Amino acid sequence: MDCTTSEALVGPRSEDALPASATSAVKVVIVGGFGVGKTTLVRSVSEIRPLTTEETMTQAGVGVDDIAGVEHKTATTVAMDFGRISLNEQLVLYLFGTPGQERFWFLWNGLFEGALGAVVLVDTRRLEVSFDVIGRLEDRGVPFVVAINAFPDAPVHPLSELRAAMDLPDYVPMIDCDARDRASCRDALLTLMRYLHTLTTATPESQ
Repeated sequence: MDCTTSEALVGPRSEDALPASATSAVKVVIVGGFGVGKTTLVRSVSEIRPLTTEETMTQAGVGVDDIAGVEHKTATTVAMDFGRISLNEQLVLYLFGTPGQERFWFLWNGLFEGALGAVVLVDTRRLEVSFDVIGRLEDRGVPFVVAINAFPDAPVHPLSELRAAMDLPDYVPMIDCDARDRASCRDALLTLMRYLHTLTTATPESQ
């Protein structure tokens, strides 16, 4: 599912300019375990040429990175992915994709600074790789939604069963998503925005 090619950055294009109508910009982080499709999501949904930091996987990662279930991967994000999408004429989201390997998690501190929320991508073939990611978000107090990425060979389970397996509270939104499809990725981001809105408007008694 990962796309390993990227367009060379040769200077800004007119279509990359921020829309003049934009009045609000929000930072959102795309997180998940190794190989769950974060780079693919950012590339699929970004309205500008995404910035990626993918490098070819080498022998240095052997015995360090857990590639069980994603043995076909040949490249991996080593710093971050960056993209942008305008949800409407006023609201712009800046997307920051995090590296999935635990050895790069020290970079999360900077990536999460100023972020209002996160989308957690999950691969049902390797559900366990999402546990530590969600735990770190909960420890940081970062609001998040969970998006179940639609890998072609992944087992399909009802969302209620996945919620129970991940021990997620009922109030955390969980949706299906296809990281290759722009509309599906946009829906996941809209779900996060709606969730963040409910958190800002909820009364103390309802939280």
